[in-house]
This record gives sequence, structure tokens and C-alpha cells, in this order.
Amino acid sequence: MTEVFLLGVLVAYAKLLDLATIDIGPSMIAFVGLIVTVVAADAAFHTSDVWDHVKTAPTALPPLDQRESLVGCHACHLVCRVPEHAGHDERRCPRCGATVHRRKPNSLSRSWALAVAAVILYIPANLYPVMTVISFGRGDPSTILGGVRELFAAGMWPLALLVFFASVTVPVLKLIGLVSLLVSVQRRSRWRLHDRTALYRIVEAVGRWSMIDIFMLSILVALVRLGSIATIEPGVGAISFASVVVLTMFAAMSFDPRLLWDAAGANRDAA
Repeated sequence: MTEVFLLGVLVAYAKLLDLATIDIGPSMIAFVGLIVTVVAADAAFHTSDVWDHVKTAPTALPPLDQRESLVGCHACHLVCRVPEHAGHDERRCPRCGATVHRRKPNSLSRSWALAVAAVILYIPANLYPVMTVISFGRGDPSTILGGVRELFAAGMWPLALLVFFASVTVPVLKLIGLVSLLVSVQRRSRWRLHDRTALYRIVEAVGRWSMIDIFMLSILVALVRLGSIATIEPGVGAISFASVVVLTMFAAMSFDPRLLWDAAGANRDAA
């Protein structure tokens, strides 16, 4: 999450301009270089190459009439054979040793529980202040939308739009996407299966970007400790919003996209 943290630093920088003079040091430039290097390394790195050097994967495939016993490992992504009534030891990946499952256990119930909890917590996350700026004994609470308005008022339109997208648009769309996927599985919908699978991948990938406000708040709370002159205190809204982000990430991780194809009967039709 280094790139998300960098955006949190930029938002905190914009907030602190009203309280103090800030100079960007060489470590900030080095941190940007670190992010670029990590992104480039991640793009050039492929996990399958590591496993090929560590342990060779079995290449023999079962006969066609036994292809239904194939299961993908969630750890190393090896497609391995698991018998229908296999014991616990037989359900381990032959390459990495992780336990494999045909489908994630209790996927729907866990995803529903986490998504509903996130929806409930999203209400206080927007109603209550995420932080309070105490200056000369007077408190100025700020909500998520209030912080976006302050950035707009300061003329920082790109940063304000970024915070609005990451802290308001992304959580709402992620919750809508998760609920729509869960409902479509329960209704056994066959509508646009490929697009709904792509939607799940997007929902799973963008969740971490909502942590911008939380990173920004952690920086401000740690730095602004000037006694009666200026102090920043975290609010109830910050705890609720952080819980929403974490719960939606866990809900996306708990959901098994293969259930989309199971519910539509596409896996059985292909077999």
C-alpha cells in the first residue's frame, strides 16, 4: 500500500499548509522512487517462475472422465487433482502443501455478513467527524465530505477529486458491486457471466485505495501536537470508515467467483 500511503501524505500536506510551513525533503523524493521501483519490480515478477525454481509442478493430467476432480490451489495457483471423497491429507497441494478447496467454505454466508456489517458502519462513517482540529481551545470537526469541500475551497481540485473518488465513490460502488454479485448467485442468474467475473476482480483490487483518509489521519494525529495552539484528534467516523474498508476487503476475499458459474449451471454444462 505504499502508493496509497503516498496519496495520504499529499492530502496531509495540503491540510498542514494552514498550520505550518512545510518543506519537502530528500526522503520524500526517495520514497517516490521506491514506489516506482516496487511497481516496476512487481510488473516484471511472476510467481510461477519462483515455484518452477523451488519445486517442479506435476505435469500429468488425469483422463478426460476425471477432469471434474481438478481444483486450483489458492496459494500457488497450481491445478491439481483432488478425489471427490478425499481425506484431509489428500486435499493438500502437491507443490506448496496448502489445503485446497473446490469452493471457499461458507463463501456466501461470510460475504453477506461482512457486506451487511460494512453497509451499517458506512452510515456513522459519513455522519460523524473523522477528525477534529482543536485550535486555541476551539474544536473544528470535519467529516469525509467536509474534508473534500475544504480541498475544493483551497483550490486543490485534483486532490479533492481524488479523495472524493477514493473515500466516497469507491466504497459505495464496492458495496453495490458485492451485493449485486451475491444476489445474482442466489438468483442463479446467467446474465453476463464474464462481465460479472471482471466486476469481482475490480472490486477486489480497488478496495485498498479507500485507505487514503485513514493514512492521512494517522499522519496528522502524529504530527500536530502543539498543545493549546493546534491539536488534531481522531473521531468516531474514522474508526467506522476504517472498519468499512477492512470489512469490504474481507468480503471480497471471502466471495468465490466460481459460484457465479456454478449458480448459472455453466460449469456443469461445460463438463
